[in-house]
Order: sequence, then structure tokens, then C-alpha cells
Amino acid sequence: MPRPLVAIRLPPEDFGAALRRAWAAGEAVLPLPLDAPAGVLEGLVDTLRPARIVADAADLDAGIDTGGDQPAHVDDDVALVVATSGSTGRPKGVVLTHAALDASTRASMDRLRCQPGERWLLALPLHHVAGIQVMLRAWRLGTEPVVVDPAATESIATADAEHVSLVPTQLARLVEAGADLGRFRTILLGGARADRALLRQAARTGGRVVISYGMTETCGGCVYDGVALDGIEVRVRDDGRIEVRGPVLFAGYLGGPEPASGTPVDDDGWFTTGDFGRIAGGRLEVLGRSDDVIIRGGENVPLDAVAAALRTHPAIADAAAVTRPDRDWGEIVVAVVVPMDTASPPDLAELRTHVLATHPRAYAPHALVLTDALPRDQLGKLRRTGLDALANGPERG
Repeated sequence: MPRPLVAIRLPPEDFGAALRRAWAAGEAVLPLPLDAPAGVLEGLVDTLRPARIVADAADLDAGIDTGGDQPAHVDDDVALVVATSGSTGRPKGVVLTHAALDASTRASMDRLRCQPGERWLLALPLHHVAGIQVMLRAWRLGTEPVVVDPAATESIATADAEHVSLVPTQLARLVEAGADLGRFRTILLGGARADRALLRQAARTGGRVVISYGMTETCGGCVYDGVALDGIEVRVRDDGRIEVRGPVLFAGYLGGPEPASGTPVDDDGWFTTGDFGRIAGGRLEVLGRSDDVIIRGGENVPLDAVAAALRTHPAIADAAAVTRPDRDWGEIVVAVVVPMDTASPPDLAELRTHVLATHPRAYAPHALVLTDALPRDQLGKLRRTGLDALANGPERG
């Protein structure tokens, strides 16, 4: 029997009680971001159509009626509908069942060898599956998550917890602050690609970092340090696309289009992700998103690899690589760079030489845009629309 979809928009200290109550009542939950502008929230509600929004911790059974004529209903095994815009900015809801979440939580805790009574530090937003998973792991261990502000570096560094899930931006801030990372038994790192230099720095300060790969469609991380969690299979197609199979997979999309590849999960149970990868030494290496690879002179150019090369330049604090239409070349690679010193930024010729030292000629950027900061979300992922706006802005170099 279909069940209603209820949106929850509450701070982390109140979210857990509302989630448990909704599940006990047989409702599926749509977590809403606390800090999103009104227009974004309206778009999510209009697209995903929850019956009501719980936004008052004092009255979890009531909520605000959304006023929709046809509120969404989902199958009775659905636990969550997690809104994601992917790289396009167009919202859709990823449908996750109780069974998939349970399989993910169990597999994660088994791999990390979590023990009953241990605590997880919640420093991620709860409208992302990574934040929800921290809460579910804590509950499975018989504890409540230790909640801190995701941007409060000192609070993260001093929190009393054995395990923490972070994004690279948070880890970088902890390293810069000289935090004692050895106090955590596990630092589960995901959400965005981490530079090798950052991982080396974290290791030198005692950090036991586990690199997580996954997405909302796989209930979060399903591959740790390149090895799939127990019960999950990962392979790479002939065209380089990563595929995943196992009990952690989502049940479909709500309110948005299917992936460009067609059916989300094929007849054999394989989900084709939007990422390129390769298997090396029995471990999965993620090379970048399929929509972030361009062809220049007959050669595939993964923009993530270009950005990673740019970030190794000593004069660069952060960098991204995007494309821009070009009359002569069709499209060119644009380096969007945050310089260490705004008074003395690197120029384009210098950056081209730096990239060419380790990569083919097709990887070298043809244009340079300088900026004070890259547009990132709370998980450290780059916002495509913001990057495109920067790439089409004034050039330098």
C-alpha cells in the first residue's frame, strides 16, 4: 500500500526524533535543507510534492500542509526521498528503501569494525544521505550522534567521538588548524575528490582516513579505499563507466527524469553511474564524472584530472577546470583558479607549463579565470551553474 511523503525541515538536534516518529507512523521522509533560499525550497516542494512539512520541533505530528492537489505517495518499503540536483541543477528525488539503508549501514559498520557504544560525530547536513547515514550508524551502535556545526572547525576537532564523516574541505581546515586527528578512530572522507597532498598531511597528524566512494543512489559510500563493501559489486564497463550492483541501490527517481542511460538499474541489477573509473591492483580508481570529460584532438580529457594538476601548483589555493564553447576549437578548457596571493597570481602560460609537466598537451588550459572562491555546496562539491558563470566571466592571463 502506498505511503505518504512527509518533508522534515528541522535542525539536527530535532531531526532524529521527527524521523523516527514519521517512520513509526508508516511515512516516508523528504529531508529539506535548513539554509536553502525560499525559491529553492518552493522548487523542491513543487517537484517532489510532500503532503506536509514538519518544521516545528514542539509539534512533530502536525506540520504545514503544502496545499498540493496531488501529494506524492511512494511504495510502502520506502524510507527516504533524498533531493539531489546532480551536476545539472535540476532537482529530482532519489528513492531509498528501508532495506537499502539497512544494508548500507550494516556493510559500512562491518568494514569499519564499529563497536556498540561508540559515537559518531555528525558534522554533515541531514538533507544529504551522508548525514543521514551518520545518524543511522549511531543508532545502530546504541548511541545518539554528537552534533556540531559543519563549519565549526574547533568543535569538530574537540568533539568526543570515535568516528567522523567529513568532506575534504572540512579535513583541510582541520589540518590547517593543527588539529589532533589521531583522536578519531575513523575519518570517513567522501563527497568530493581529495588531493593526495591533503591525505599525506592528514596522515602525518595521525589521521586514519578512509576514502569513501558512492552517491545518493547507492545510499552513500559503497566503496571504501577502492574496495567494495561486503555484498556489493563494482565493475568498469568497456567505455570506462563505473557500475554498481547490490542491496544498497535506490528504487528509482521521483519528480525528475531518468538518467540519460535509460532504466536506472538494468535487468541484471547493475546501476550505471555518471563516473569514469578503472580497476588497478584490485581497487577502484575514480577518474571523474562522465559529463566532465571532453574530447580534444581525439583524446579524452577528464576535467577532474586537469583541476587536480592545477591544485598542485604552489601559487594556487583552489582550482577547477570547465569548458567553454570556442569558435575555432569547438570547446576549450578553462582554468578557474583561486590564487594563494591575489596580488601575484599565476598566469596562463605558467599554468599550461605546469599541467604539461605531467599530462598530455590536450590537458593544458586555454583560458584562465581568477576568483576569490569556487562555488561549493555544504559537502564541498562544486556547483556547476556557478562554475559555468565564472568560466564565461573576465579572463586573466
